[in-house]
Amino acid sequence: MLLAYLLGSMASAILVARALKLPDPRQHGSRNPGATNILRLGGKKAAALTLLGDLLKGLLPVLLARALGLGGWPLALVALAAFLGHLFPIYFGFRGGKGVATALGILLAYLPLLGLSVLLLWIAIFAWRRVSSLAALVATLAAAPLAWAMALPTPAKSLVLTLAILILWRHRSNLTRLLRGEESGFHPS
Repeated sequence: MLLAYLLGSMASAILVARALKLPDPRQHGSRNPGATNILRLGGKKAAALTLLGDLLKGLLPVLLARALGLGGWPLALVALAAFLGHLFPIYFGFRGGKGVATALGILLAYLPLLGLSVLLLWIAIFAWRRVSSLAALVATLAAAPLAWAMALPTPAKSLVLTLAILILWRHRSNLTRLLRGEESGFHPS
């Protein structure tokens, strides 16, 4: 769990921003160290690197834990530790991202069918409305009911519900802007 937390604490957006000499995402744009803000600050390459880093730090600890024979609650706790590392990174003053890509990495490694389902839902909503936060919120809201519909074991359902609650909490300002019609999206140029 400690290793998962420490890996999760490696803030991809901040590391990418430093490597590419971009502004610190915690100080510019939306002030969120995530792929969407990095896209606005540094373009597609920087955003892709950030997204990949965030996805891998959810995926790798779960795959490693599985390879070591962990399952049930221990595996769910390793996944949660990686996620909490992303939200509250020890290396960066406990100011992390919103967790969507890291949660996706966790789901793809731990519950592949659920992970693919929420990814496809995110893609569909984003293609329709071009608003990343809206796509993330809809996919997050769908994750727990999907986990119950798939009759997943209790540790898996508990993990999915916990991830969803934390993602929704981290997106509360986005939700406020969405409800006011003020949330910015991406539009083809």
